[in-house]
Amino acid sequence: MTANSPTILALDFDGVVCDGLIEYFEVAWRTYCQIWSPVDDTLPDDLALRFYRLRPVIETGWEMPILIKALIAGFSDAQILQSWTTITAEILVANNLEAKAVSTQLDNLRDEWIEKDLDGWLSLHRFYPGVIERLKITLETEVQLYIVTTKEGRFVKQLLQQEGVNLPSENIFGKEVKRPKYVTLRELIKKANTQTVNLWFVEDRLKTLQLVQQQSDLNHVKLFLADWGYNTQLEREAGKNDSRIQLISLSHFTYDFATWL
Repeated sequence: MTANSPTILALDFDGVVCDGLIEYFEVAWRTYCQIWSPVDDTLPDDLALRFYRLRPVIETGWEMPILIKALIAGFSDAQILQSWTTITAEILVANNLEAKAVSTQLDNLRDEWIEKDLDGWLSLHRFYPGVIERLKITLETEVQLYIVTTKEGRFVKQLLQQEGVNLPSENIFGKEVKRPKYVTLRELIKKANTQTVNLWFVEDRLKTLQLVQQQSDLNHVKLFLADWGYNTQLEREAGKNDSRIQLISLSHFTYDFATWL
């Protein structure tokens, strides 16, 4: 490996490898209906499109049904983009909810869905064009490939296997590890047990990359912001203007590593 390619490639999953917007909305809507039991469970016409547009505000899965509640409660897109953390706290308090309980409900609904209709669940995920081929090619090289995500690792494994990508479970760090991504990156470097470690990390959340930046021992990690993922134009501009972050397009991502730089 050279400076123009990684020895370790760590990828976020949702918004980098896989587009799960349709599934996110469906499981979020089901969870919303279970929590709030609306008299009329007919979907408002523009609800899904607004949810897709506002997906970048969500950091973890439990926030998805809260986003639907916020939309139905009348919060505007601008309010949600600007004050999402405040809005989630307000909704939780007003409805006597806890994030952990909402997360459990959502996960249980998803588990039941997968158990009853795995093929249907899998069909609602779309891998970004060229990404599966990129993963398969990478697995045939000396580059160590890892998935570092807030999605549950078992779901990631199922989705990848469906596409013929057999990534070992120990190479998938999901929601279950319960720690910040920068801690996992630190572990990957330590695990490599070699003096020359060239770790590249691709993520679609600017905040996550900024947290890595704050770790002085990770200054050598190359950080890439996926411009096709769940981020806003403002976040992409901020990433583009950050000397430590490389804004990368899908066409570059699916091509040779040298084109990423």
